[in-house]
Amino acid sequence: MAQRNSFGPACGKPSVKMPKRKPTSITWHVYIIECKDGLLYTGITNNLERRIKAHNSGNGGRFTKYRAPVKLRYAEDCPTKPEALKREAQIKRLERPQKLSLIKK
Repeated sequence: MAQRNSFGPACGKPSVKMPKRKPTSITWHVYIIECKDGLLYTGITNNLERRIKAHNSGNGGRFTKYRAPVKLRYAEDCPTKPEALKREAQIKRLERPQKLSLIKK
């Protein structure tokens, strides 16, 4: 017999039924920015303008905090967050020359 734990039933299903999420029409963006030291940073956001401002103000993340100002070099739209995360991972696996080639397209 499967053991129960304090987190819910043994089968892994939640003990409380969660409401279904409404489909949204938010567009997600995968972007590459260039920092003042020439390093490239890849990320995702659903508000590109706000995210670039955050990077430039030092609130965009640890990597870019001391590398501002940053310049947007590349962006592409993705219909869902999971697709944006997959594309971000693909781009992060590229080597620098491949990223620069992507930026030039």
